[in-house]
Amino acid sequence: MRHVKKIEVGWIGAGRMGAAMVRRLLLAGHPVAVWNRTPEKAEPLRAAGARIATELGEAAACPVTVTSLAASADLEEVVGRLLDAPVRPFVLVDTSTVSVASSRRVREAAAEVGVPFLSAPVSGNPSAIEAGTASFVCSGSREAYERARGVLAAIGRAATYAGAADEARLLKICHNLLLAVTTQGLAEVVVLCERLGVERGALLDFLNESVVGSAFTRYKTDAVRRMDLTPTFTSRLLLKDVDLGLAEATAGQVPLPLVAMVRTLLVSAIAQGHGEEDFLSLLAVQARAADLDLRSEQGDIE
Repeated sequence: MRHVKKIEVGWIGAGRMGAAMVRRLLLAGHPVAVWNRTPEKAEPLRAAGARIATELGEAAACPVTVTSLAASADLEEVVGRLLDAPVRPFVLVDTSTVSVASSRRVREAAAEVGVPFLSAPVSGNPSAIEAGTASFVCSGSREAYERARGVLAAIGRAATYAGAADEARLLKICHNLLLAVTTQGLAEVVVLCERLGVERGALLDFLNESVVGSAFTRYKTDAVRRMDLTPTFTSRLLLKDVDLGLAEATAGQVPLPLVAMVRTLLVSAIAQGHGEEDFLSLLAVQARAADLDLRSEQGDIE
């Protein structure tokens, strides 16, 4: 079999998601140069085989440069620095969940200086990335998509091209709006069953084998049973994405009553101390509203 050379990837952003994606690339044989605004956060990736870049330009000098950042302002600030540098990226791919407006500004700025830019927000948490089951939705430069496909394929199981502009941003935001509403719906039926004397394990076993069962309900089953709020995606980050979706809905004059309600409950979760815990904290909020002491089915959580 002919050996296919793995290109070096410049990676900007070594948070939980970024680090997980870098590890997938390293396992696939891609050399990776990692730059992070807080350098010490990137250090654990050195042991995994990454090269830790001391300058932002080192990441930009690679055949493909990828960003994984927490918010719209972070993306605009980092990309602004990249595009103003003497050495600009050959291809720039962003995997973050940011606003459509921010994405448009970045895409247009990149086009002005001839840098192919691809929006490629990722669906999945660090565990899904580690398992290779994450996926991407992509839009923007078709050239960038074709040149980055091998990199994205090394991380996730699918990369769907949705259009030439900022379609991917809206699709990812809609994905997370549905995630929020689905989680709240699950929380409500779990609390209803527990309050009326039916163990949530029986409910989940039934749901997972029914027409409404899904990869999401099956994935969250163990956490629901154990009331495990170890973060895969925090309540605070989900609130950020819900706000992005409500802003798009307001601009488009589209009412989202269920999403607006769940936003209020996410604010309650954060106010009750669950901001940095998993978004499944919606279940804890629902249980508290029903005056229910929801414990682990496998014993109390310390």
